[in-house]
Amino acid sequence: MSRMEAVLDRYSRPRYARYPVICMDEHAKLLRADTRPAQPARPGRPATYDYAYVRRGTCTIGMFVEPLGPWRTAHATARRTAVDWAHPVKAIADHPHYRAAERLILSWLHRAEPELSGLTRQALSPRMATQEEVHAQGTAWAEARNAAQKGINWQFRTADARVRLKHPYPSVET
Repeated sequence: MSRMEAVLDRYSRPRYARYPVICMDEHAKLLRADTRPAQPARPGRPATYDYAYVRRGTCTIGMFVEPLGPWRTAHATARRTAVDWAHPVKAIADHPHYRAAERLILSWLHRAEPELSGLTRQALSPRMATQEEVHAQGTAWAEARNAAQKGINWQFRTADARVRLKHPYPSVET
């Protein structure tokens, strides 16, 4: 069994509270501040924003998703280091939702990508000036999704991968 098949098969299992599967992904976010305040909307005219902005650096948005849960959390860090990544993993392991788990199974990308995309499109403005603002918006978005019990409808299976990814993942006959 290839590594890809193992990942896809893991996603097709039912949820098992003692061994929850948590997917993760990260994305860089450019921090920008307005140079001038926006002009508010008036009757017959929308609000206007100046095209100029001031760069305030970058931050990294991390997304952790338990697709079979459904549960997710988002965080923002100033850097992209292993230590910065370890803190949210520790927080997840200590979370009351996972105290009964014997082991957390961490899996990169796949199901976390659409959630991270949704976060950036639905909650993060192109003009966010601070890491704290990004973190607050990401946390609020994740809490709202968790409260609504929004799941992930993942339908990509191993058989689909064999068809779509025929060249990189050929079937091996024994």
